[in-house]
Amino acid sequence: MLTLKKEKRYSAAQMLLAALGGAMVALATAVLLLWVILGPYVLSLAGAWGLVRTRFVGEYDPDEVVDAALNGMVAGTGDRWSYYLNAEGYAAQNQRRDNSFVGVGVTVEEAEGVGLRVLEVYENAPAQEAGIVVGEVITAVDGVSLADKTLGEGTTLVGGEEGTSLTLTVQGLDGSRREVELQRTQVENISVVYELLEGETGYIQVKNFYTHSADQVKAAVEELREQGATALVFDMRNNGGGYVDELTRMLDDLLPEGPIFRSEGKEGRETVTDSDASCVDLPMATLVNAGTYSAAEFFAAQLQESVGAPIIGVATSGKGYSQQAIPLPNGGALNLSTGRYRTGAGVSLVGTGVKLDVEVEQGEGAGDDLQLQAALEKVREKKET
Repeated sequence: MLTLKKEKRYSAAQMLLAALGGAMVALATAVLLLWVILGPYVLSLAGAWGLVRTRFVGEYDPDEVVDAALNGMVAGTGDRWSYYLNAEGYAAQNQRRDNSFVGVGVTVEEAEGVGLRVLEVYENAPAQEAGIVVGEVITAVDGVSLADKTLGEGTTLVGGEEGTSLTLTVQGLDGSRREVELQRTQVENISVVYELLEGETGYIQVKNFYTHSADQVKAAVEELREQGATALVFDMRNNGGGYVDELTRMLDDLLPEGPIFRSEGKEGRETVTDSDASCVDLPMATLVNAGTYSAAEFFAAQLQESVGAPIIGVATSGKGYSQQAIPLPNGGALNLSTGRYRTGAGVSLVGTGVKLDVEVEQGEGAGDDLQLQAALEKVREKKET
């Protein structure tokens, strides 16, 4: 005779307790993993956020709290090159790096304790139409002071949606201040301009190393050679850098066979990028200044190292870290220094910048570009030897 085993029945309370027990075990496991992987710091941050949400009695904007916390975290690293962008700022950065962005049409650098110094004003952009000129300082946006803001925070305030208005407080070259009302528009930026100067020297100004800049430099070199250029001067002044792959493509097109870029991540593994044998066999020189950052100063250093191209101008920033924009769940991103880079021969620019062949200020008068004159003299000497 067959008999069926009687099934054990569980009450609803027992099943609930079992589910809660499983959830507690899963939670404990997750906390333990966080502790092992990230340490106590992330739990402290999470705990602080939990206290704000459950215990704080005042009114607050959750986005502003999170943004402030992330800004503070990056500032705590002490790295001047890393910064946090909120969702709006990250979207604007992505547009700008495509050499097409919504904004007022300026390139800026941090003027410590004051605001954002204007390095370039784009043609036909709102800033140009409003009379803003190179060298002026944006000290506030819609009444919000930029004196204590990072470069990333400041550019985020200036950026925004197309068609929206903003008021900039601008400190003029004479020290006076004025209010300028602008409307954000779509700005198209041409990253490379060039012309053939007297003496058959091609002049190429590179404004950034973002999308299509390497192709534009290659096209400029080819066009200038067709026009009869027998030497090249690259103007990297007020160039804030950009993408590593655009940099290495430019160098590969210009330089002979050999290592042109070395990078190293947190784990210490080195990656070496080499140029092939195809190159541009012309005398070259590079112009730099205090606004020459990152890929721009590296470009100058590598041309000098590989083919002896002289560097003319004033001391550069001395940047030797590369940043990666890492998206966050809130739509923003951390632009975090994730790599160190060195020249093909292994030289770091950190703290030193480039090694100048000719140190000379730009000159005060309009059209009185002493740095360019010095560069033209250098390539003329190289052509004669």
